[in-house]
Amino acid sequence: MTGGNPSLVRQIIWGREPEFAVLRRLVEGLPDGGGVFVVRGGAGIGKSSLLTAVGQEAASRGIETLTLVGVQAEWRLPFAAAHTLVGLLGVGLPPAVGGSLDHYQFQLSLALLDALTTRSAHRPLLILVDDAQWLDTPSWEALAFVGRRLATDPVALILAMRDGPETEARLARMSVAELQVEPLSEEHSLAVLDERAPGLDPRLRARILAEAAGNPLAIGELAAAVTRAGETVLLSSSLPLTTRLERTFGLSIAEMPVLTRALLLVAALDDGDRLDEIMAAATLVAGVPLTVEDVEPAIAARLVDIDDSFQIRFRHPLVRSAIQHEATCSQRQQAHSALARVTSDPERAVRHRAAATVGTDEQVADEVDQLAARLRQRGAAGAAAPLWARAAQLTGDVRRRASLLLRALEMTLEVADHENAAQLLRAIVPEDLSVEDQVVLQLLREVAEGGWSAAARLPTHIAAAEGLRRSGHHDCALDVLSRVALRGYFSNLDQELRDDWLALLDRLDLPALTPLTPRLVATLGLIAPVERGAVVVERLATLLERPDLSGIDLTELAAGATAVGALGAATRLAAEAVALNRQQGNLISLTWALTYQAWNAVALGDASLARAAAAEADALGGETRQRNYVLPNKLNQGHAEALRGNSDTARTMADECERALLSNGAHTMLAMVRVIRGVAALADGRYAEAHDELDAVFDPSSASYHPYVRFSVIAHLAEAGAHCDRHDQVAARIRELEPIDEAGPSPQLRVTLRCARALVAPDEQAEVALRAALETNLTAWPFERSRLQLAYGTRLRRRQPAAARSILRAAADTFDALGARPWAARAQRELRASGETRRRPADGADQLTPQELQVALLVAQGLSNREIAGRLFVSPRTVSTHLYRIYPKLGVGSRTALATVMARGHVI
Repeated sequence: MTGGNPSLVRQIIWGREPEFAVLRRLVEGLPDGGGVFVVRGGAGIGKSSLLTAVGQEAASRGIETLTLVGVQAEWRLPFAAAHTLVGLLGVGLPPAVGGSLDHYQFQLSLALLDALTTRSAHRPLLILVDDAQWLDTPSWEALAFVGRRLATDPVALILAMRDGPETEARLARMSVAELQVEPLSEEHSLAVLDERAPGLDPRLRARILAEAAGNPLAIGELAAAVTRAGETVLLSSSLPLTTRLERTFGLSIAEMPVLTRALLLVAALDDGDRLDEIMAAATLVAGVPLTVEDVEPAIAARLVDIDDSFQIRFRHPLVRSAIQHEATCSQRQQAHSALARVTSDPERAVRHRAAATVGTDEQVADEVDQLAARLRQRGAAGAAAPLWARAAQLTGDVRRRASLLLRALEMTLEVADHENAAQLLRAIVPEDLSVEDQVVLQLLREVAEGGWSAAARLPTHIAAAEGLRRSGHHDCALDVLSRVALRGYFSNLDQELRDDWLALLDRLDLPALTPLTPRLVATLGLIAPVERGAVVVERLATLLERPDLSGIDLTELAAGATAVGALGAATRLAAEAVALNRQQGNLISLTWALTYQAWNAVALGDASLARAAAAEADALGGETRQRNYVLPNKLNQGHAEALRGNSDTARTMADECERALLSNGAHTMLAMVRVIRGVAALADGRYAEAHDELDAVFDPSSASYHPYVRFSVIAHLAEAGAHCDRHDQVAARIRELEPIDEAGPSPQLRVTLRCARALVAPDEQAEVALRAALETNLTAWPFERSRLQLAYGTRLRRRQPAAARSILRAAADTFDALGARPWAARAQRELRASGETRRRPADGADQLTPQELQVALLVAQGLSNREIAGRLFVSPRTVSTHLYRIYPKLGVGSRTALATVMARGHVI
């Protein structure tokens, strides 16, 4: 290591060799890949020194290094740190995107990812972030997003974070390697003290070492204080360490001239760093004009720095906190009031007026409310939430206070900040809310607590929506009903309640809400798949032609289309929703879209698409902290693994989901657990077990009964029943569904019933029934068509082997393409028995991980590495790494060959 401060180098050597060795190994391995690494410890423990030393090490190795510092005053300013990093990288900011939640944050994340990977293409890059606990939340999320995608790129982010609640909260939601920096040993502490204050009286030296307790910053600052003022600077040993350090800084501040102290207090409370603004506000506080000369004593005391642009920066966050700690309440109020008067930024002025207001002030409450609304409209839910909470403190109207807290709660949950959501829930008095808002509160409480009330509270929700309708808020009424529509689908509603719900939807005023309002169509599909299924299918056909649908519109419609069994429309809607949400960078809505895409895919028997979509949805759900999507994605993954024949994995997932569903009361979703176990048993050839598992979905006395899941299960049940001589039981289930089919609402039910009837037809009629079923149009139902082909080809082979071959070959090819390996293997065996030796396609694609499969499919569509990276929110180098692993698995050596293999095996 060369260059740098020799004193700093010696301090690193004194007791920090193990920590520095860890960071040096990270730098040494950077050309092969980076990621995120956290250095954490108490205030003043030496994290910043370690960052400086590792920066010097990186420079000596030709690694470019950029440095970013979190500022406590900026943690409420959305994107402040991310914008600074973008500026350091020398790239432009992405355009602000209106509409869906947090679009801009994810566009900025993608821009950062692209800038970092581009910058590191020819030279490794190290980003050092000091005091990362003070990064504003959107910037932290952006850096976390980027860091998770840099494992294969020569880019590393080392974040130094002070131990405390901010750090604990952030790292609890992020899996990252950590280096804990511990206090120095007595030997090394003594070496640092002798360097800073040689020749100190032994008794005084012992007192400093005892007070500092191995903290390098405390050793240095206490040594400097003793040098200036003697023993009086030492504080009581009963004080906690952080307080002692703040008091140490406070003593330095107390030595400053009066005008300098006024300027420092304003700077400590300002959420900007312009010296001219700070001097103007300090002038108002002091009552006399201040000049640049008034800041020079603080510079000389190494409390602050001023750069060439006259921007002020505190040398350490403890200086800022010490200033705030020592100031009186009235002094802080005066400083905020002065800043509100001098700042030219209206939004910052509102913040300072709010901070300066004691008690209630309806005008300031209005301003804060409006600022929060603007931030929410810009997609900054995380910044809007604390403002609405502050507005609630500023109003004297108890009903308005409760309403503002409710808005804060909604925004807090939108960014999945469950810790603060719990505090807001405790602060809201339900009786102070309107009846309608009480219903919204109950909904949000269930989201926050992860509970499930099934149909128990639906009458209350419907009544609240009716109240909104009567007061003219038809869109709000629809919003309430839409929030619980999926719950209605999984709640086995009684007919009276369903009729009340439908009657209310019919009373919503038009044309304010047209029959083709996407949310209305989706809600109808989820709550009344039978009663309104035909209407929904008809409206979907029209909506599919509209070019103006948003990502959220498409996602909701995909859910409604899947619920009514319009799987052709659902497939297209889900694919378009995924594509549009990717394009807009809306990861929250993308998680929903992928979940519905996986749900739709398993219903169609497409294990390959289902496992890729469900795995990505699961990863994004964790990344965006959407707890309500954990179980649905696990269920989709389990179903996909069952279709692939990975029965042990599928059953393990089913068991995990069952325990979770039973614990939170979502019993009606147990139908999906039964489906996983039934399909896994069917894949293994345990037909009686498969029949019993699947039949439970049809039994009203079973906790696993579900009226609509039956539509997708009946063909599986028939296949199992045909192999274990349960024809009569299956026939009875078919008869139960036939009246619904006659009403014609569900394309899925029509196809699966046709398939089921053919599979359990009497022996003497079986071939005719199977052939007739195959003559219908099953283009959009490849799994059901192949299932019929397998059954028909098996029977035909016994009489006419040659005639059966093309049918069995087609079934095997399709099952292979769908990733349904057990069914492909059965078709392969029957084909072999017919006298044809079919070379089964290499199953390398089945060995691909979900993300490798996504990359392979996108390559087959002709996308470049950079385009694929943009779709999957990874770096181009990560795509290259995936391709490096994909090629040998598939036995290919080029993109063209890969595209050929994927086109042969998958629907692209």
